Amino acid sequence: MTLKMHGPQTAAEVGRRQGITAEAARQQLLRLHEEGLLLEERRSAGRGRPAIYWHLSEKAQARFPDTHAALTVDLLRSISEVLGPAALERIIAERESATLRQYRSALADCEGTRDRLDRLAALRSAEGYMAQIEEAEDGSLRLIENHCPICAAARTCQGFCRSEKAIFQSVLGAGTLIERDEHIVNGGRRCTYVIRDLGA
Repeated sequence: MTLKMHGPQTAAEVGRRQGITAEAARQQLLRLHEEGLLLEERRSAGRGRPAIYWHLSEKAQARFPDTHAALTVDLLRSISEVLGPAALERIIAERESATLRQYRSALADCEGTRDRLDRLAALRSAEGYMAQIEEAEDGSLRLIENHCPICAAARTCQGFCRSEKAIFQSVLGAGTLIERDEHIVNGGRRCTYVIRDLGA
């Protein structure tokens, strides 16, 4: 908390603020550094060895409260109330178009449904969805998203879920049939999509 409140500090400064010795503070800082929570920065202060200043890593920053989900929900409600539901749908449609362009570009060199699905799962995982592909005994494929990083927004506005399914259908092509059979927003543990190749 000291580094969050006061920025980069030496072990001696941390010790003074916490009422402990510089050595005790240094041991705490080294332990946090080993856990990936702190980064060190050496600053020259003229003669002698550079002083080591400790500051929070991104991993540590992520442990502090982040109300972006609540802010997103508030913004969605405000857009709908102030500008009307049609404006919110236009915003979702624009997001859908941008995502579709990105995915189409990333999948341009893929051959076949499985290849496209594997690439799509990698893209979704990079976005935080923890996606994977499974093949069923009947030959159908399943796109599984074990996490929804936009769940708060999706619970507020189902347009995001509709848009997601439309994006998948578009990038996988008219030769595939996509059905959602698990849905986090409806109480499922994950979102899953069954994909069948209509040409098979």
